[in-house]
Amino acid sequence: MKKLDYNALISEQKSYPINEIDILINKLLLVQDDFFCNYGVNDIFSNCKFYEIIIANQLNHKPIPGHSGSRDAINKKTGMEYEYKHYKKSSKNHTWTFNDYSDSTIKKLNDCICIFARINECDYKYPGVMDWYYEIEGSEISKYLEIATKKIKNARKMINVSPKQLEAIGAKKVIATIHKGKEYKGEFERQLLNISYISEELEQKTMVKKILTSNKLYELLVALILNHFINPEQGGREGAHDAVDFDMNTYEYKVYQTRNWSFQDISDAVLKKYLKDKKIILAVVDKTTLKVKKIYSVDPNETVLLLQKKLIDKISALTKKGQILRRRQVTLSFLDVKKMKSFEILFEEDIK
Repeated sequence: MKKLDYNALISEQKSYPINEIDILINKLLLVQDDFFCNYGVNDIFSNCKFYEIIIANQLNHKPIPGHSGSRDAINKKTGMEYEYKHYKKSSKNHTWTFNDYSDSTIKKLNDCICIFARINECDYKYPGVMDWYYEIEGSEISKYLEIATKKIKNARKMINVSPKQLEAIGAKKVIATIHKGKEYKGEFERQLLNISYISEELEQKTMVKKILTSNKLYELLVALILNHFINPEQGGREGAHDAVDFDMNTYEYKVYQTRNWSFQDISDAVLKKYLKDKKIILAVVDKTTLKVKKIYSVDPNETVLLLQKKLIDKISALTKKGQILRRRQVTLSFLDVKKMKSFEILFEEDIK
């Protein structure tokens, strides 16, 4: 896929083909509804849930409804529950990450089996298939993490596990069964093929690579309403932005399901990046219906000042308790942003 030339897109196309994109979004919604009706699994395009479905399809498991805090799948014959971890072949980090771990989350692994998988979306049709994995008793991972995390110095409490580390505790690499020409063969073959075809069309219409990865799909829903173009590149590079308008003004998007917007990994470089944007866009999206509920905007200068103040207050409150900041993260509530002088309502769903 060629790199997006904003100038060419604006001059030649004027805007996204909204009607065609709307049809494709509705098709994705039908796939999601299908999973919910038949398997109780909803919101499959956020938190990497559809990657878990890819793994479950190849292992003949049944996905478990829910996201963080619940197991990912269950063996229909044995009733054993599984925890999935995956990374993508195209990823720069070829390890599996445990984020914000705690003693309780580590102990919970004792009651399941862990699958550490690689999703290969480079050599197979997007969004890819699992080409190999490690399977190991959760109790073994729990014991390993209990020891390894004691050496962790980062306040965020994050640890990466590599294939070498898994093999050191007895895990063996398993080459997954992939049927030539029928990569998605299994219980969810029809749904996964639909996701593949629809996402491919969406990429062609928007020039956005791997549009189901990260938050790109939901950013697209917001951009369609604001007549913006979303950045086709993945990742949070310094200087990167989420969207651009006809005048080449850039925007930072925060898209969540509630009116609380998280600003993560705050640093001087990140705050400096925000100051280059015309507006900070704060949106609310129902990820089960793929509908935008509300869109607000605030001035970057005012936002940065508030983020700095809230971060200082957070550090001070933790220091008084004898604690340290685990992650430089600040959440702005609707009450926070509504008090801003620059606060604007750009869109609210018309509820009849």
